Amino acid sequence: MLDPKALRVWRIGAALGTLFIWIPSAGAVIGMYFGDWLWPWALLILLFPLLITVLQVFVIPPLEWRRWRYEVSEREIDLQRGVFVMTRTLVPMSRVQHVDTQQGPLLRYYGLSAVTITTAGGGHEIPGLSEDVAADVRDRIAALAGVADDV
Repeated sequence: MLDPKALRVWRIGAALGTLFIWIPSAGAVIGMYFGDWLWPWALLILLFPLLITVLQVFVIPPLEWRRWRYEVSEREIDLQRGVFVMTRTLVPMSRVQHVDTQQGPLLRYYGLSAVTITTAGGGHEIPGLSEDVAADVRDRIAALAGVADDV
């Protein structure tokens, strides 16, 4: 299971992402204030970003956090995620080429890391783990997959 602090990080990231919706909407409302548009249109223009913000910040992150699962076994890595559509990915240990941990500034502030698993077919990520758990998961996958320790 992911660290509960991951939920807070996802909410902050989503809130920052919704700024890109609010800025043009605020500009349109300011334009209406100085123009001769009708106020019902201004309210409609503001309701859209409000709805998106509520969904992105308060509804989707808890659903995503509750449904995110991972399991590391000797033969494979099982990743399950999704909000409306559940996705299950099985990564065979024999296909793992590289595994590492990464942190952005927000993850670092909250003491979290993400484990990135690279195969020939692409990459997979286990987000929102505490630093200790992420290091343990990384080391376990590296040992089971026979990946050299690059740390």
